[in-house]
Amino acid sequence: MGYLVSTKGRYALRMMLDLAENSGGNYVPLKEIAERQDISLKYMEAIMPNLVKAGLVSAVQGKGGGYMLSKDIDEYSVGEVLRASEGSMVPVACLEGGFECPRSETCKTRKVWERLDHMIDDYLDSLPLSELLERGPWTA
Repeated sequence: MGYLVSTKGRYALRMMLDLAENSGGNYVPLKEIAERQDISLKYMEAIMPNLVKAGLVSAVQGKGGGYMLSKDIDEYSVGEVLRASEGSMVPVACLEGGFECPRSETCKTRKVWERLDHMIDDYLDSLPLSELLERGPWTA
């Protein structure tokens, strides 16, 4: 079974929250985040460039270097972090850009998937990353 959000997206959220909690205005080495979050450093090294490229995180190389958030935590949405780390997050392949479905003109279910895609985006974009810090472990 495929999942909308992979470990890459889940870890990206954890990394962003860790930076928010632990940077104190300083750059944080990736190794420290990896230790606190119990995530493989190598895997984090594959995720972080996407967050930097999206402008969510800034990086400095060398001694005293590391990563920090590019803006205040309350200026991020869960949706933008997931899109930066995951790329496409469509619920079905037929909504993926460049996908050629021979049934797209006559598909009776396509509108369901389009609406679901918009609902997911709207929800994730409405959820500030800072809310995850404020709530602590998520409760219903």
